[in-house]
Amino acid sequence: MLAPGVYDALSALLVEQAGFEAAYLSGASIAYTQLGRPDLGLVTASEVADVIARIRERTGIPLVVDADTGFGNALNVQRTVEMFERAGRAQSRSRTRTCPRLRASRRQEPRLTGGDGRQGARRRRRAQEPGNPHHRRTDAIAVEGFEAALERAEAYLAAGADMLFVEAPRSAEELSAIARRFKSRVPLLANMVEAVGPDEDARPARRAGLRFVITPGAMVRALAFMAREFLSGLKQTGSTAGYRERMLDFDGLNALLGLPEMKEKGARYDADRKDAAE
Repeated sequence: MLAPGVYDALSALLVEQAGFEAAYLSGASIAYTQLGRPDLGLVTASEVADVIARIRERTGIPLVVDADTGFGNALNVQRTVEMFERAGRAQSRSRTRTCPRLRASRRQEPRLTGGDGRQGARRRRRAQEPGNPHHRRTDAIAVEGFEAALERAEAYLAAGADMLFVEAPRSAEELSAIARRFKSRVPLLANMVEAVGPDEDARPARRAGLRFVITPGAMVRALAFMAREFLSGLKQTGSTAGYRERMLDFDGLNALLGLPEMKEKGARYDADRKDAAE
């Protein structure tokens, strides 16, 4: 399954209308679009929960949510899982990393602290919403090496993780080794990031037997590229004419957003109220 990264109700709606079976709510993309900042751990749990609720109000496809580090210690992890489920029955995906964090360092939590917190998250999830899987991610390859990352993944599986995500394998061989070790025991997730590692497209992951592939920040990068191009043209010419063939018109945008259906529903309510008055 290929799940594009989303960051608000509109992006999730576009993914659903394009026919994808699931979406991935990217914490990085929330930081890019809601805060206008890089992905440095600035987004809070409540901000993510607000986005979950808005997406759930508008779309019906399964939503996997980036729960980052759980936003604190083991108690925070439990609260985060509960909050996200309450916001929209979302599957959560968390990682073991200190917070706040810098992308260059990716300093890892001690193994026992991380494992204990995730066992707590699973206990909380089972009690509240037994149908919502909890996925576990480790970034340990970049810091502790490949074997250490596999050990962390084993600990997460023992603690009850429903899916594993060993981030940033450095070669197709490492990707295959991850698959050989875990794919018969638990579904595996891969991160498809442009021009980074063997996950640049979904084919190596699929060949290795990984079941779930995400493209977390790709839509933001594509939209930012197009928006910069659009604004450059507008600045130079003072007109949108040069971009009009690559824009939805007013009616097209409203059709995408569901205006005709909403007007029809409103008309039905008006008719029912009129009949009741008579």
